[in-house]
Amino acid sequence: MQPLTNFLPDTLPENPLPLAASWLQEAYAAASQPNPNAMVLATVDAAGCPSARVVLCKEINVAQGYVAFFTNYESRKGLELAANGRAAVVMHWDALHRQLRVEGLVERAPAAESDEYFASRPWQRRVGAWASAQSRPLGQRADLERTIVVTAARFAVPVPGAEDDNNVTADIPRPPHWGGYHLRIDALELWTEGGSRLHDRARWERSPSGRWTHTRLQP
Repeated sequence: MQPLTNFLPDTLPENPLPLAASWLQEAYAAASQPNPNAMVLATVDAAGCPSARVVLCKEINVAQGYVAFFTNYESRKGLELAANGRAAVVMHWDALHRQLRVEGLVERAPAAESDEYFASRPWQRRVGAWASAQSRPLGQRADLERTIVVTAARFAVPVPGAEDDNNVTADIPRPPHWGGYHLRIDALELWTEGGSRLHDRARWERSPSGRWTHTRLQP
């Protein structure tokens, strides 16, 4: 598939967030990959050791300038964000010849936002959020399966997988160890693929006052 646009605009926008958000929406519309909102989240621990994993971007909020995602607060990434709140993400749309990079400080989303999103999830995933002590050691798969059975009984729902019924009515509140994060964007880079590896790149940085500066970069 050919790129939706070959290069970045000749005159770069002062604020890159509307363009970044439009790229995500165009990736959804193109439906060229199973999870167009997949992004690699990189964090560092208190000793400065990095780690990375794939999470799902739930929103690029243009008005407030953040990327939203949800996870277990007690997972490795959650603990690392608690120790060092700075993080970076990358979204790569290979079929669209585009890439987005973001850096910034991460903070927890408001509880009401996390509650609302958790309630919108399928009940099976809500059971899983309670059952999984994400990133903790697990003796064997059967141990997790037993925990899922106990958790399903606690909320009076079928065991996920044994009865995959989306019509199940389940009152499963958000666990305190699970919720959203906002990555406050203070640096953003857009990349489009060019012939002969002569790609088009630009980087924006935002000052504490909110003013953006930008520059094109060599490929």
